[in-house]
Amino acid sequence: MLIGIPSILGPELLATLRAMGHGDEIAIVDGNYPAQEHARRLVRADGHGLLPLLEAILKVLPLDDDVPYAISRASQFNDPEQAGPFHHRIEALCGRIKPGYAVQPLAGAALYPRIRAAHTIVASSETALYANVILRKGVIRENQ
Repeated sequence: MLIGIPSILGPELLATLRAMGHGDEIAIVDGNYPAQEHARRLVRADGHGLLPLLEAILKVLPLDDDVPYAISRASQFNDPEQAGPFHHRIEALCGRIKPGYAVQPLAGAALYPRIRAAHTIVASSETALYANVILRKGVIRENQ
């Protein structure tokens, strides 16, 4: 255990977050996503839902300020015009932890290649459908 670090962030996930560089992306995916097959690097977070993982990661990960969207999410039925209740919960959580960062809904055709290309995929046990999020790491500036 560490002081100030959410306990849901285990050693492997902490090492991954630390190893990522500016512009690298990490995908947190639901329990239905074929993470083992698609991951360049896989961190298993069995038994944990997406929202607690997302909250913990957002507390320690600087987001990229140099792109329009540092947070992207899946969309209901892979249609960015549609959002389910779980997507609204993702957006509310992100707005609370990282105000000023908009969440970009993506169509499946745009989302899935980015998940496959991500630095790491974190496989959650989330049961909600279309519950996938991509975070783009930023930098810690001198004045932070």
